[in-house]
Amino acid sequence: MPEVVGVRQAQAQRTRSGVLAAAASIFVDQGVQAPIRDIAERAGVGVGTIYRNFPTRADLVTAVYRHQIDTCAALAPQLLAESASPFTALSRWVDAFVEFLVTKHGLGAALGSGDAGLENLHSLMLDTLVPACATLLDACDADDELSPGITAYTLMRAIGNLCITGTDYDQADAKHMVATLLTGCRRKE
Repeated sequence: MPEVVGVRQAQAQRTRSGVLAAAASIFVDQGVQAPIRDIAERAGVGVGTIYRNFPTRADLVTAVYRHQIDTCAALAPQLLAESASPFTALSRWVDAFVEFLVTKHGLGAALGSGDAGLENLHSLMLDTLVPACATLLDACDADDELSPGITAYTLMRAIGNLCITGTDYDQADAKHMVATLLTGCRRKE
C-alpha cells in the first residue's frame, strides 16, 4: 500500500508541475488573466484539476511566480561562486531579474490589482529577492566595485521602473537602460 501512495504522490506532483509550467507559458503569451481552460489544455488536464490544485486564480498566479522568484533568488549565490568578480555576478543576476520582469506580462497588473489573494506576491518578491540582491551588493562592496550608498531595495525598484514596457518602449529598450543604470553603479577608477 505505501508504494501505491508513493506513486499517487509522484503523479500528483507531476500534474502540479505540468500545470505550473503551462500556466507560466500562458501567462507570458496572454497575461495572468488568461482563461483557465487555455492553461488546462496546454497542461493536458481538465479545468477541474487546476481548481483542485489551485482553488483561486490568485493561488495559481502566486504559485507560478513563487517558483520563478525562488529560482531567481537561488541564482545569486550560484553566480557569485562561478563569476570572475562580484560585479560580473551582479550584472548576470540583474540580467535574469530583468528577463523575469519584462517577460511576465500581467505581473505588474497583478501586483497592483488590489486582489487580496495577490498581496502576498509583492511581499514574497521583496522578502526573497531583496536579500539575494543584497548578497551580491555586499560582495561588490567588499571588492570595492560599487559606488557607495546603493541598497538592494533602491536598485531593484529602479530596475523595476525601467522594465515597464509599452508601445514605444520595449524589452530591448528596458535591457539597455538597466545596463546603463548598472554601469553607473560601478565604482569609477
